[in-house]
Amino acid sequence: MKRVLYLSMIAMLATAVLFSCKKDDDDNTNETGTGIIGEWYSSGDNVAPLLVTYFAVDSIYASFNENQTYLVESYDVTGVKTEYIGTFVQTKSEVGDIYTIVLNQSAPSAVTSEGIFEVTMGEAGYDMMYEVVQMEPALGNSAPTPDGGFGSSNGGALGTINIQKYLKLN
Repeated sequence: MKRVLYLSMIAMLATAVLFSCKKDDDDNTNETGTGIIGEWYSSGDNVAPLLVTYFAVDSIYASFNENQTYLVESYDVTGVKTEYIGTFVQTKSEVGDIYTIVLNQSAPSAVTSEGIFEVTMGEAGYDMMYEVVQMEPALGNSAPTPDGGFGSSNGGALGTINIQKYLKLN
């Protein structure tokens, strides 16, 4: 169960509900012009406490491509790498700059995760807040919502321990 939860968290991390859109499509872009598209990195205090505590995650590299595929590489504290591969769909919500995301992971196992993310301009470039939970196979989770905001996974029961922060690499 620990492995499935980990896979779902990474999958959620790695995937987003993404409808393809043009850069000038205001309904499906944010200030980056591409939503989650790009390369992202998370390490140290930016890694979600849930991943650190239960799965010894040290850092995560995520690549979300324009063709709606993703690759996430998760490294544990001993340096062991696990790769998560799948497709995603991102959709701009009606709440601020928050998007919803659905991740359909195909490797290393089939998992569907859902959640939210928001990209903002930070001090050193673009930052992304990201929160997803595994929905299939079912673990009894409920996805965070734009209206509920970050920390709304499982009706708020997880608080902030499932929120991941990424820095954009490109």
